[in-house]
Amino acid sequence: MSNTLTTEQIVTGAVLAERGFGPQTRTDIVRYQGASGDFNPIHHDDEFAQRSGMPGAFSVGMLQAGYLGTYVTDLFGPTSIRSISVRFAEHVWPGDELTCAGTIAAVDTDSSGTRVELDLRVQRAGSGVAVSAAVTVALGS
Repeated sequence: MSNTLTTEQIVTGAVLAERGFGPQTRTDIVRYQGASGDFNPIHHDDEFAQRSGMPGAFSVGMLQAGYLGTYVTDLFGPTSIRSISVRFAEHVWPGDELTCAGTIAAVDTDSSGTRVELDLRVQRAGSGVAVSAAVTVALGS
């Protein structure tokens, strides 16, 4: 995937190049827990998760939101993000392969630069959307 998009590629309706992550491992999940300080055992302890009514431990949703952040900064640069709003829709399990993808929903250019509205998602291979997001990035400001 290219680290930058050309001006010609930044148009309403454009489909963004996909980026894969995974397969998700228990180590990925535990490492994120350590970095974030979220040590809820439902994310690493199968027995605890099963006692809580789940089939087993599952990923921390913010890890997938972080993948979307990485995806956006790879496309638009690390200082471009102005807002991000995420919706968690499906659990992500150890072994899941994930794909970040999206479209450009709107482009607005004025004297202060260009704002780009993105509709993004993290898709689980063979399943549905685990996380969706609305992101605003600013270019040239």
